[in-house]
Amino acid sequence: MTESHPSTSHPSPTTAELCEPGCPGGLTVLDPPGLPGPADTPEGTGGDLAAPSGTVQDRLAGRLSDITSLHEHTERLARARGLTATLDAVLASGAALLGADRGVLVTLMPGGGPGQPVGLGLDRASLGALETVPTEQSLLAMLLRERDRPEQLHSADLAEDPAIGDRLRELAVHLGLGGAFGLPLATIEDGPLAAAVWFYDRPASPTGCRRELARRYCETAAPLLAKQLEAERVLRTTEALRRGLLPDRLPRQDGLRLAARLVPAGLDRSCGSDWYDAIPLPDGTVGLTVGSVFGDGPGAGPGSAPGAAAAMGRIRAALRAYAVLEGEDPVSVLGDLELLLKTTEPTRTATAVYAWIEPEERRVTLAGAGHCPPILVGRHGAEFVETSLSAPLGMLACWEAPGVEFTAERGDTLLLYTEGLARRCGPTLHAGQANLRRAAADAPRDVRIDPDRLCAHLLAVCPEPDAGSASSAGSATDDLMLLGARFE
Repeated sequence: MTESHPSTSHPSPTTAELCEPGCPGGLTVLDPPGLPGPADTPEGTGGDLAAPSGTVQDRLAGRLSDITSLHEHTERLARARGLTATLDAVLASGAALLGADRGVLVTLMPGGGPGQPVGLGLDRASLGALETVPTEQSLLAMLLRERDRPEQLHSADLAEDPAIGDRLRELAVHLGLGGAFGLPLATIEDGPLAAAVWFYDRPASPTGCRRELARRYCETAAPLLAKQLEAERVLRTTEALRRGLLPDRLPRQDGLRLAARLVPAGLDRSCGSDWYDAIPLPDGTVGLTVGSVFGDGPGAGPGSAPGAAAAMGRIRAALRAYAVLEGEDPVSVLGDLELLLKTTEPTRTATAVYAWIEPEERRVTLAGAGHCPPILVGRHGAEFVETSLSAPLGMLACWEAPGVEFTAERGDTLLLYTEGLARRCGPTLHAGQANLRRAAADAPRDVRIDPDRLCAHLLAVCPEPDAGSASSAGSATDDLMLLGARFE
């Protein structure tokens, strides 16, 4: 195995390297723009320019071919959206430029060390096997070093290379890996970001031209990868904070079994933020609520999602306070929430449903504000709990709607859900609500008596809509929220 370090000067390419296949005409992107003139005429030509003229044309054609190939691959990389697509593009383009068959790439984790590998032509088992290579033998680990990081790594035959560790030689034989060529992806500002190693299915070495094209490509890819990694870190941090605004567990209450499911849309696509809560009240009753907060006013798009998530946390906290003070009156709870929203969040709107439950008597009082009607799943089917039509909170000068009161049977399950789930279940909101009710009614009995299994079942049977359907956009931009309460 050979290592090339940044401090090592690069020897001038030999004639043999320049004429190897994969570098048409022998001129690489490293060659200076000047073309050979009469003074460069090889000895023995007698100054006849006709002989080298074809060489000049061939060299120019080769140069243009290399530049075009590199440009096409960097354009493909620039069009990649998201970290996963970027990593896949780096692996695929690197393999094409090197003429390699397979490859593996890892990013550097924030705490140091390689992250989850991404493979090209390698299945999950093969990637897992490569992860068993000790760090001191790992080509990827060498390319991720902060210090003494090689500029490239190359082995013409992994299975026979004495410089390769025993474990890697063993895997090369087992996986059918021949030659290998590796490059780091690093920037001056960020240091090492990722490392990629490409493999040949037989003993082989990339030509000098192919190596240089791959190196130039990785130099271009590194800054783009740095931006994607930073965006991914911000997204993960924001998503963790967002989940932290919701309950980490549901309360246990005699006579009531609770379960919830939340599948959040990515904040880069989401237009709002959903909440759910189960609030144990001082008198032994329980307040249940789900709701959605939307952006920065009418027409707010995905860019408003982080602000909506923060607002969701504030609104949920306020609703908990109102529930403790007057939880037995859902209309008053939502009325107070609407006043708070108009006063402190004037550019936002919210839909919500709040239910006050007396577990011993199985009595339910609820009210909704522009929200999907709850579903009551019983022994003989499932029905909507029709709440009065009302506008979302923050839309009217004064919100008001009557509450609904009913008594559930033992074994009934009350389902509260948000609009995103309904839109996922059908081409329109109303069709989705009907399909969700039907799916709950048709659930097997052993599923209906377990609220946790029922919630999981409903998410599973409401598939993603077709890409061309009217609800496909909703599936990508809405959270999926479901809260179930079974009376026992």
